[in-house]
Amino acid sequence: MTVPPRPRQAHLRAADLRGAGRLAVDATLGLTRLVEHLHSNILRTPGPLGAVSERPAGGITGLVYRSIRGVTRLVGGSLDALLGQVVSLLGPSEVPDSAEREAVVSALNGVLGDHLDATHNPLAITMALRHEEGPPRRRVLLMIHGLCMNPLQWRRNGHDHGALLAAEGGYSAVYLHYNSGLPIATNGRLLADRLEALVDAWPVPLEEIVMLGHSMGGLVARSACHQAQARGDGWPQRLTKLAFLGTPHHGAPLERGGHGIDLILGASPYTAAFARLGKLRSAGITDLRHGSPLPLPEGVACYAIAGSLGHEPGALREKLLGDGLVPLASALGRHRVKSRALRFAPENTWVGQGLNHLDLLDSPEVLARLRHWLLPA
Repeated sequence: MTVPPRPRQAHLRAADLRGAGRLAVDATLGLTRLVEHLHSNILRTPGPLGAVSERPAGGITGLVYRSIRGVTRLVGGSLDALLGQVVSLLGPSEVPDSAEREAVVSALNGVLGDHLDATHNPLAITMALRHEEGPPRRRVLLMIHGLCMNPLQWRRNGHDHGALLAAEGGYSAVYLHYNSGLPIATNGRLLADRLEALVDAWPVPLEEIVMLGHSMGGLVARSACHQAQARGDGWPQRLTKLAFLGTPHHGAPLERGGHGIDLILGASPYTAAFARLGKLRSAGITDLRHGSPLPLPEGVACYAIAGSLGHEPGALREKLLGDGLVPLASALGRHRVKSRALRFAPENTWVGQGLNHLDLLDSPEVLARLRHWLLPA
């Protein structure tokens, strides 16, 4: 039996070289500023807890740093122009991206996506909606991935919640691809724009939209609903159900820990420069510190699934660790301040025992719960 050849896939694109070159120049300039900041504070500060100075170095020392930055920008500009010509000569490629490339670029966007977008780096992801092949249906299941991820990663261990639910429920599965390093509010606005355009462009009358968001994807969905309802968009009238998988509604402790380290490093002029390294986190990651204060969308049936590393309900491990990334209370919308708590109906929440944050993507128990909630009776 002859094995058919694997379709060609692009692991590296010409524009990637240009994007990587720009990042290298940005990193060199950033490192130069960090060293200059540290050098300047050592020269000017008498004690370890003296005032932190943001002033650049002066005199000959300052001239040296300015010269380094000038040469770096000159070299970087020449390299960018040369690579730009290469990209123009090669033209667009019809070969699809490989899963490996998409994973690397998505992770990079999660960590530095706001910087990539602000500097117009070719590696910055532009939000897009991808839909499965086949005839369009009157009902859409929108899948929204989490931080540092992409639509291909909804498939885990050969399983894809979206594909199975769509096939069984008569939906067209649509997958959102977005730059998860941008602020959640920005991605929410962009998603609202895309959905308004989708309703107008869908080949058949679109009767229903159901959303499923994993991790940060749930926050993006809530932001999109809030902004769309505030400006009077038409698509929220078609939104009937919204399900969250491990969404940090009230924040994730890992980001809070990173913020605390920033504060400690910034307390001394001798370590303040290194606090800049911690602040390389994107706006999207920073937004995870406190989650979202927005309420659940009105008139929409909302569901929350949380993972628990513990195997017994109520165990200390479950309360402290949740799914390893998102605390149990945060994923279920619970908050000690009553006005901040999200009003999920008790029957619309579920905890998966022994499941970590990524296990939620391929757990049979999670799929069974989503079937019960999202598929037509």
